[in-house]
Amino acid sequence: MRVQEVLEAEHQIRIPYSTLTRWVREAALRAPKQRAGRYDFPPGEEMQFDTSPHRLTLGDRKLTAQCAALALAYSRRHFIQYYPCFTRFEAKAFLREALLFMDGSARRCVVDNTNVVVAAGSGPQAEIAPEMATFAQIFGFEFRAHAIGDANRSARVERPFYYVERNFLPARRFSSWDDLNAQARAWCTQVANQKPKRALGMSPEAAYVLEKPHLLELPPYLPPVYQAFTRTVDVEGYAYLDTNRYSVPERLIGKQVEVYKYLHQVRVLFRHRVVAEHPRLVGQRHGQHTLKEHRRPQRRQAYQGPSSEEQQLRQDAEALSRYVSALKRRSPGRGVARLRRLLAMRRTYPREAFLAAIEKALHYGLYDLHRLEHLILEQVAGDFFCIEPEEESEF
Repeated sequence: MRVQEVLEAEHQIRIPYSTLTRWVREAALRAPKQRAGRYDFPPGEEMQFDTSPHRLTLGDRKLTAQCAALALAYSRRHFIQYYPCFTRFEAKAFLREALLFMDGSARRCVVDNTNVVVAAGSGPQAEIAPEMATFAQIFGFEFRAHAIGDANRSARVERPFYYVERNFLPARRFSSWDDLNAQARAWCTQVANQKPKRALGMSPEAAYVLEKPHLLELPPYLPPVYQAFTRTVDVEGYAYLDTNRYSVPERLIGKQVEVYKYLHQVRVLFRHRVVAEHPRLVGQRHGQHTLKEHRRPQRRQAYQGPSSEEQQLRQDAEALSRYVSALKRRSPGRGVARLRRLLAMRRTYPREAFLAAIEKALHYGLYDLHRLEHLILEQVAGDFFCIEPEEESEF
C-alpha cells in the first residue's frame, strides 16, 4: 500500500493494488519468508521461549495447564514445565530452571509478543518489561520479540508443542504439579532430546555437546525468584496469599508480616525474622495450610465424673440421691449449676423440712428448683405456725 501511495502522490501514477502486487511477485522484488527449517543459527547465539495451553489430567481433574518451553536454536535441545497460570513470576522461575537444565545461556532469547515479556510495542520495536530485562542481564542475554506474522521465526520452540501433546501427554496421569513437572523433565532428558532430527543429522543431545562450549556460563550465584507482599494476620492466625491462607504464630494476630512467595515455598517474616515456612499451595484456591506448631491446643475434655456438689448431696438421704439423679437427667452437662443451688437449699433450710419437700417433689415429679423452694418454705411455715392450743384454765 505504501508504494501505491507514493506513486500516486509523487508521480501521479495510479495503479490498481492487485496489478502492483502481481508485478512485485513477477519481478521477485519481495524476498519470500524463510521456512522455519531454513533459519541457520550459530551455536550459542539464540534460544527461543514460548508457552502453549495444554489439556491434561491432574489427579481426578481435567484442566488446562500452561506449558512453558525453552529451546536452544542450534542444537534444538529443549526443556518444558507446566504451570496453572503464567505471569512474569512464573516466567522468571521457569527460565531460571531451564537455564540450569541447559547449564548455560545463549546470547539472545527470542519470544513472541507476549505481555509476559513485552511491555509495549511489538517486533523489533518492542519494549521489554524492565523486570524481565533486569532478569536477563543476570544471565547475560537479551530478549528480542519477533515480528508479528512471522511465527516461523520461533518455530524451534513452537513446533515441539505439537510433539509434546502427541507424545508426552497421551495416556499419562499426574498426581500433582510436582509429579507433572518431574515427568516432563524426565521425558525431555530420556525421550525428546534423544530422538534424532533429520535436519540435524543427529539427536538434539548430541548437537548440544557441540553447542555447550559456546553457551554463556551461568553466574556463580543465582538469586531465587520471589515476590514479597505485606499482609495483616487475621483473627485466626493466618496470612493470605493468592486466595490461600498460611498459618503464623498466634502471637502475631493483628500484626503486619512480610509474605515471600517462591515457586515451591512460602516464607513469612516478622521484623526481618522468619516465623513460618510453608509448602506453596500451587493451583489451589481458598486452600489453607497449617503448621503443626501453629495449631491451637484443643481444650481438655471436661471431667465427666460426679461433681463435689453431687457427692455431698448423695451422702445425705436415699430420697435426695434419687432426686439428684432425676435432676441431672433434666439438666445440661453435669447439671452442676442446679446441684449447687440444691446444695445451697439444703444448707439454708432445716433438714426435716428440706427432706419432706424432696419427698413431695419426687411424688409429684417436680424438678423446678424454684417450685421446690416454695415446697420447703411451706414445710418451714407449717412447722413454725403449728402451735398447740393452750388448755383452758378454770377459775
